[in-house]
Amino acid sequence: MTDTEQAYSAIRRDGVLQVSRPETEWLSTGWNGGRCTADCVYNVSVPEDWERTDLGAYVDERLERAGFDPTAADATGPALLTGVDIGDACGARCGPVTAYATAGVSNPAALPIEPETSLDADGTMGEAVETDLEPGRGTVNVIVGTTRALAPGALANLIAVAAEAKATTLLAETGFPGTTTDAVVVGHDPSGPPAEFSGSGTEVGAATRACVRDALREALRVHYTDSDVTCPDSVSDAVYGVSTDTRAEVFHPPAADEAIEPES
Repeated sequence: MTDTEQAYSAIRRDGVLQVSRPETEWLSTGWNGGRCTADCVYNVSVPEDWERTDLGAYVDERLERAGFDPTAADATGPALLTGVDIGDACGARCGPVTAYATAGVSNPAALPIEPETSLDADGTMGEAVETDLEPGRGTVNVIVGTTRALAPGALANLIAVAAEAKATTLLAETGFPGTTTDAVVVGHDPSGPPAEFSGSGTEVGAATRACVRDALREALRVHYTDSDVTCPDSVSDAVYGVSTDTRAEVFHPPAADEAIEPES
């Protein structure tokens, strides 16, 4: 059976994207994240005026309304939330990796390389350019699955690989490395061919970078080019967002005064 035949499948229904593969181990940076084993993960689109704080109950309601059983054993894994229409979700596949992305940048998170402010005399941050933040605005969500069986550290590292690809793509396409509410979920097949590493020079890492880049670029194109939604040019131009315009205190760890001599 080929990797394509084994790929992570997805379906959209009533504002919910379900990505599924039996007995997958997932690692999520989103709400209620961490590691778990489940057949499915979800990306849930929330309405513009959304103000719910009981996230667990809300996700269950949305899954049930969309015809997905939130109580099925091993069926429900991590769920991400987004202010983007789930109809704008896009996928990409390369070798042993499949990725899905939704992308909205109404809440950009800028990171100036030459920040304008510095730490105050008491070591606290100076004022930063920040707008009021509200849930359900924008967000870039990425779900990555591989048919390989990753070592524990390799699964964790896949988060970094996907986040790096996300930031690089967003910088090139929008000028921002991310938004205030981005999240990444990665999954692997514990029964698949083993892979000890997932860095950018490995098959899994390289495929993940390509998938995230291409799925995210298409998701941005669909969300912005094929609609009347406009991508902001700056944080001040955005409805919601933040710019980290403060400098941290830089220091070098001290060296030991002298080597400790072994006892005779």
